[in-house]
Parts: sequence; structure tokens; C-alpha cells
Amino acid sequence: MESEALERDAGAVNDGSAKRRQIVEGARLVFLSAGFDGASMNDIARAAGVSKGTLYAYFNSKDELFEAIIRGEFAQAAERLCTFRREGDARDMLRDFGVRLISRMSEPGTRSLARVVIAAAEKFPHIGRAFYEAGPLYGATRLAAELEHLQNSGALKVRDPERAAWQFVDLCQSYIYKRLVFGVVDSISREDIEASVEAGVDVFLKAYGV
Repeated sequence: MESEALERDAGAVNDGSAKRRQIVEGARLVFLSAGFDGASMNDIARAAGVSKGTLYAYFNSKDELFEAIIRGEFAQAAERLCTFRREGDARDMLRDFGVRLISRMSEPGTRSLARVVIAAAEKFPHIGRAFYEAGPLYGATRLAAELEHLQNSGALKVRDPERAAWQFVDLCQSYIYKRLVFGVVDSISREDIEASVEAGVDVFLKAYGV
């Protein structure tokens, strides 16, 4: 596991400073509307309602600011998302987590941020790495730990919990999320999400169920 990537101090992203939060929120709006390359520190300072001097007092560069947004965007959301249902059986837990995960990934702000990251990652790979660590890696790591718990309790037979966790996430996405993130459709319904997750759970349990 890439556990060292998960040990970063979240306090560095959100230090409780009202001014810092003001800057981050203004920058987030600019990045989502203009993209990474289209955003400038002047635009961000204007949107945040601060001077450039104040902006640079908190962030040395545009990519440092964008990385802070990525980590801050996912820190609390990922912690809330990665709580697992212990009532019921493995199917109940997997279905509940899968629906919440795909619903979160499908939110307009989340998928817009993903598009901006993808566009910036080739030139600024540390931005892509920040997105990966704060979102997909965090979720897969927490899910793997839960799958190992189910393995130990005899509810699943999973030799490689990490690999199985990534497989489960991919199964839940199926083709519905990719159509959404690439703009083939504007939205997906709750019913479509539930159907995709249910199909993914079926395949997963055929492979790893007892």
C-alpha cells in the first residue's frame, strides 16, 4: 500500500484561517471556470477579494494553491465517505458504499475538478498525484481495510484486498461515470447509479463471495 502518501497533515491544507479559506474558495471558482492554464494569480486575487501580496503570503504559486484546493476538497469528503456499514451482510456494505461513492464522483463540482486535474497533470504531475492520493488512493485504501475485515470474519474470500478494492470501484463505475465525465451525458439518475452498483456488487461477490 502507498500508506506514506496518506500521512500528510490535513492541517496544512486547512489551517482554520478565514483568510486562507477565502483565498481557496475564490481560487476554486476561478480554476473551475477557466481551467488551470487559463487561471491567473491576478484573477484569483480578484475573485478572492484580496491583494496579490496577501495571496502570495499564503501561496507561493498557482500550482501550490491548486494542490491545496485538491487536498482540501477531498479531505473531509473522503473521511465522511469512507465510513462503512456494519449492519447487514457484505452485500449491504458494498452496495451502500458503492452508491455513495458514485454519487459523490458524479456531483458537478467533483467531476469538473477531475477534468481540470486531468488537463493539468501532464505539465504538473504533482497535481495529478495530489488528486490521486487524496481521492482514489484514500478511498481504495480504506475499502481494502474493510475487505480485509470481512475476509477475517469469513464473509469474503479475498487474497489481495488492495487489488479487490480497486476492482470494486471500477465495477461500480461501469460505463455510466465515463459517459458523464467525458460529457456524453449531462447527468445520471439515482436509479442508474444504483443499477450500476448493484451489477458491480453481483460480479464482485461471484469472484470473492463465500
